[in-house]
Amino acid sequence: MSQSSIPESQTLYDVMGGASRLRELVDRFYDLMELEPEFAVIHAMHPTPNDSSREKLFMFLSGWTGGPDLFVERHGHPRLRARHLPFAIGTQERDQWLRAMAWAMEDLGYDEALRMRLMQSFYQTADWMRNKAD
Repeated sequence: MSQSSIPESQTLYDVMGGASRLRELVDRFYDLMELEPEFAVIHAMHPTPNDSSREKLFMFLSGWTGGPDLFVERHGHPRLRARHLPFAIGTQERDQWLRAMAWAMEDLGYDEALRMRLMQSFYQTADWMRNKAD
């Protein structure tokens, strides 16, 4: 489905396939982070097991993509930058996060237009999260 063919009334959440597909995306993202050596830096930032991280990302992305605002309902405003300040995030960490997410979307068969649309937004957010000099 091309970006131009996505009806205005459809949210990214709907286009992505709702809760079950979003859960698959988050799980694939974290599975790749655990399995692939190229993601070792960001993997080390997460607790083991990372079930709470998986759940928080799922809840956040649900609302962020236009679905149920699960994160806000449970935890309040995301305050993404403040919540991530304890972690040193630079270009390397940003790029690993983005690569893992791009790979997860590819593995799940998201079409190119949807992947590009999401990656533009993910990049803006991930870049804004940087809090250390490179």
